[in-house]
Amino acid sequence: MFTRTSPSTGPTSPEVTGFYDPDTGSIMYVAADPATKKAALIDVVLDFDPEHGRTRTDSAQEVLDFVRDQGLTVEWVLDTHPHADHMMASAWLKEQTGAPNAIGEKVRDIAGLWAGYYNLPKAFDADRDFDKLFAEGDTFAIGDLAVTVMFSPGHTLGSITYVMGDAAFVHDTFMHVDAGTTRADFPGGDSGQLYDSLMAILALPDDTRLFVGHDYPPVGDRKDPAWEATVAEHKAHNKHLGGGTPKAAFIKLRDERDATLNLPDRMLHALQVNLRGGRLPPAEDDGHSYFKIPANKF
Repeated sequence: MFTRTSPSTGPTSPEVTGFYDPDTGSIMYVAADPATKKAALIDVVLDFDPEHGRTRTDSAQEVLDFVRDQGLTVEWVLDTHPHADHMMASAWLKEQTGAPNAIGEKVRDIAGLWAGYYNLPKAFDADRDFDKLFAEGDTFAIGDLAVTVMFSPGHTLGSITYVMGDAAFVHDTFMHVDAGTTRADFPGGDSGQLYDSLMAILALPDDTRLFVGHDYPPVGDRKDPAWEATVAEHKAHNKHLGGGTPKAAFIKLRDERDATLNLPDRMLHALQVNLRGGRLPPAEDDGHSYFKIPANKF
C-alpha cells in the first residue's frame, strides 16, 4: 500500500500518515500526537470485493500494524461521513482497539433517507452503532491535541471535518489541488452547500494542511496519489476554486461534471454497511448476511 507521513510542525500539530487504497481511491489516516503517542484512525476502509460479495480486513490490519510498530495507542475511530464508495472498518477497529467510534450527528438524517431507498425502515440506528455523534463546534482531544468538528455538508448532508491544530481532515470536499473538488449529486448532496463548506475550510489559516478523502491518479503528469496541500495552495491553485471562483460558476461547473458520473460500484452495498457503523446486515437463519439492492431506483 502506498503510504506517506506528514510530520508534526510543533506541540499542537499532529503527525499524519496516509494510506492509499487503490481499489477505491480512498486515503485512510492515522493522526498521532507525538508527545503522548495517542492517535485517531480516520476513514479506514473495510475491503470489499463486489464481484464475490466478500469482505476482508487486510487494509485495516495494515493500519493497525503501523499503529503497533509506532507504539501508538488508538483513542478514537473516526469517520467523516457514511461513504458511498467504500465500506468503513469502524466496527472492526472498535473491536480490535477498544476505542470509541464516531461520526457526525446528521448521519441520523442520512439513515432515514436511505432506509426509504432500501425499504428497511428499522435497519439503521446511528445512536446504537456509534459511540459519539458529533455536532458543529464539538471539541475533543487526542492525547494533548485539541480537535474541533466542522459541519461540512454538500457531498452528503451530514459530512464533518476534523480540525487538529494545523491539520484538517476534509474528506469528500476538496480533492488534491490539481483535481479540484468532489461530487455533490448523491441523495442529500447539494453543490451550493458544498461550495459553502469549501469556503469555510478555506477560512482556516493559510498554513493549515488539508488532507483529502480521495485521489485517482494519474492526473495530468502526476502518476502517484497525492492527498495533502495547504489552504494557501488550494486558494491559489485548486482546479475548481483557485483564484476565487464565484458560487454560481462553481455550482454550474460541479453540476455539469456530476451529470456525467456513474454511481460508485460499491455504493448500494456500502451504505447499508456504513449506516450500521461498518457492520454487515444481521445474519439470517443460515448464518450468512445478505445485501438488499434496490432495482431501478437509480
